Amino acid sequence: MRVLAAMSGGVDSAVAAARAVAAGHEVVGVHLALSATPGTLRTGSRGCCSKEDAGDARRAADVLGIPFYVWDFADRFKEDVIDDFVAAYAAGETPNPCLRCNEKIKFSALADRAIALGFDAVATGHYARLEDGVLRRAVDADKDQSYVLAVLTAEQLSRAMFPIGDTPKPQIRAEAAERGLAVANKPDSHDICFIPSGDTRAFLGAKIGIRPGAIVDSDGQRLAEHDGVHGFTIGQRKGLGLPGPAADGRPRYVTDIDPESGTVRVGGAEELNVWTVRADRAIWTSGERPEGPIECIVQVRAHGGIAAAVAEPVGDGLVARLRAPLTGVARGQAVVLYRPDALGDEVIGSGAITGADRERDDRVVSELAADSRR
Repeated sequence: MRVLAAMSGGVDSAVAAARAVAAGHEVVGVHLALSATPGTLRTGSRGCCSKEDAGDARRAADVLGIPFYVWDFADRFKEDVIDDFVAAYAAGETPNPCLRCNEKIKFSALADRAIALGFDAVATGHYARLEDGVLRRAVDADKDQSYVLAVLTAEQLSRAMFPIGDTPKPQIRAEAAERGLAVANKPDSHDICFIPSGDTRAFLGAKIGIRPGAIVDSDGQRLAEHDGVHGFTIGQRKGLGLPGPAADGRPRYVTDIDPESGTVRVGGAEELNVWTVRADRAIWTSGERPEGPIECIVQVRAHGGIAAAVAEPVGDGLVARLRAPLTGVARGQAVVLYRPDALGDEVIGSGAITGADRERDDRVVSELAADSRR
């Protein structure tokens, strides 16, 4: 096959490209220039897509003996990822930019261009597995990225390759060293790639500006003022700007955000528990929408937030009723469904979270579960 290897300049994508070459494919490396000012997007292990990364990717391609190109996707990245990120926070949501980048850039814009140029697949350094078109968690649970890939359609998955998903990260570094790749010990990038400072609140403040509002408690009592809802996310405990803990001495958490009134509500940890998750833009990775409720395991954020559930397609979205409560469920994140078999690693589908309910309804869950087994 003709394979386009997306090379970020890190060790994972370099080894992914190397494995594609070793498998006998005709491989071409490409680095995506995602910033109009690439020199500003890396600070040590923070950020990515800098001139340093492009150089590292080129050197890895030279070692592998494959052609290498840099493609400018800066405008598309700004529109589909950065602007989307800012707009979501302004709307009181908590987006995942890595998820959006996979959906809109790597497996849409990049893959579309690759197919148009005659390539059969795009290989990336994501930690996930593809087996007979089925997306699964990576062997290395700590590095698993199936959550941020669950937005891919069956068609997109059919032209994707994840060569390193069957190997733990330490072995990937060792393999890179054996292959003579200089990035073998390069630090992983952390946090949000286009915010190398790590200060998300300052980044958003510069983009959105001051939009003052109130922080209130569960009873609606005004506790403090804030400069904008973009500085908060559901489940947040620190940096709230409150004079102290609640009257009972317990910490307070953000439990709700109303972007229209600018109100941020805080309460006790128990107020974070939700039993139902609603989502739109459902994507079923098999390409087929379930005909009724299904037993599943849901995950509501990239790292953690996992519970057994019964999910049901509703319109172009889905509703997942949980068997145990989850906390920190925020609008804008994804709810990802996994098959509840012995491994629990097969992705069924995903949706963009639009809301959550705190009321528990065991009767509904029982009825849906009975339907799902018929």
